[in-house]
Amino acid sequence: MDTVEIKAPQLPESVTDGTVGDWAVEAGQAVSRDDVLVVVETDKVALEIVAPADGVLEQILCQTGDIVGSGEVLGRLRRQVRAGGSSASAAGLQEQVAEAAVAVSAGVAGEEETSRQAPVSLAPAARKLVEEHGLDPGQIPATGKKGRLTKRDVSSYLADLTTALGAKAATSETAASSGDVSMTPGADRRQPAPDSFRAGPATAVERSRRVPMTRMRARIAERMLQATRESAMLTTFNEVDMSQVLALRERHGERFAQAYDVGLGLMSFFVRAVVEGLRRFPVVNACLDGKDVLYHEYQHIGIAVATPNGLVVPVLRDAQALGFAEIERQIAEYATGAKEGSLSLEQISGGTFTITNGGVFGSLLSTPILNPPQTAILGMHAIQDRPVAVAGQVEVRPMMYLALTYDHRLVDGREAVRFLVCIKEQLEDPLRLLLAI
Repeated sequence: MDTVEIKAPQLPESVTDGTVGDWAVEAGQAVSRDDVLVVVETDKVALEIVAPADGVLEQILCQTGDIVGSGEVLGRLRRQVRAGGSSASAAGLQEQVAEAAVAVSAGVAGEEETSRQAPVSLAPAARKLVEEHGLDPGQIPATGKKGRLTKRDVSSYLADLTTALGAKAATSETAASSGDVSMTPGADRRQPAPDSFRAGPATAVERSRRVPMTRMRARIAERMLQATRESAMLTTFNEVDMSQVLALRERHGERFAQAYDVGLGLMSFFVRAVVEGLRRFPVVNACLDGKDVLYHEYQHIGIAVATPNGLVVPVLRDAQALGFAEIERQIAEYATGAKEGSLSLEQISGGTFTITNGGVFGSLLSTPILNPPQTAILGMHAIQDRPVAVAGQVEVRPMMYLALTYDHRLVDGREAVRFLVCIKEQLEDPLRLLLAI
């Protein structure tokens, strides 16, 4: 047998340390290669540490809540090797018998046989829900990659469970009202209600709950304050007629999806428009570094994505070299990774400009906050049919408000306004995106 060290990941320079989350397995428990052992939560993302080989978790050195640095040893895995030199499977090392579970589906409740199960791979958000509700992850159908249990899986299971229990309670109540209830002789029908169901006044404290901020949420709050304290933020607005973009998607969307196996969304048009704007106005793609201005020769475009734990900004690297299909494909992968909590630090670091879309939530107009150390951020909003003047006539067009927040210490109003006008012109005549004019 040999021992393998379980180490924290190598963190980038912008992340100094991480916090150890709950261990998914206990010392002495058998695991399979790539099973999730523990999550290390950093300021930006939660990183899953997986088993490097089949074996038994021999020792846990860092407990939940410990602060760890890059490469720090979290525990040790004992890897068992057969006589022929190959690793034994985790199932051969230690048999695990899952507890008998009660399967509840729509109108059906019954006990299942006890069975041997391999550890279930859970996304961090899914693990949190499972622990909060005391669920058995082995009883929840998983739809993630390689059988991974996602937050959506757990939420769907809880919804089905609630529906089933509600139907069962309604059936019991109907039977009770009709008198068809078997009771032990002498038993009192008026059983006291549980405390949680008793009617009566409750104090403000009883109706409040205190929950510690996650490390990610605390970091988001810190960066928001940093942006307001350390930059001279100013926002300029414009509106764009989305008629041509929507018509182009309607005309070619189906063929695009057939050709590239990905849908043609709005974001690829905005990314390409931003790329052209940054090419013409490189100061918007720059940042301040002390008393110097750092001009980037590349365009790493961050796309803000909302997750259960807060906002993350995965980055499209070298967006200037990406076509529409590759942009849409990467955005779709990032959206899935954000929901499952599987984004890496590399994927959310190094952006030079950010796009955020509040329109997906119904926002009509807002002023986005800078993502330090970036100099500007573009805010998209909801598309709304509005009357506008076109060639002296009033027409109803699908309009969107755009907002560009920028650091006035580096970017003058002229450059900011012209940059936003450039984006407007590209979107109102999307053929210009292909011609770069």
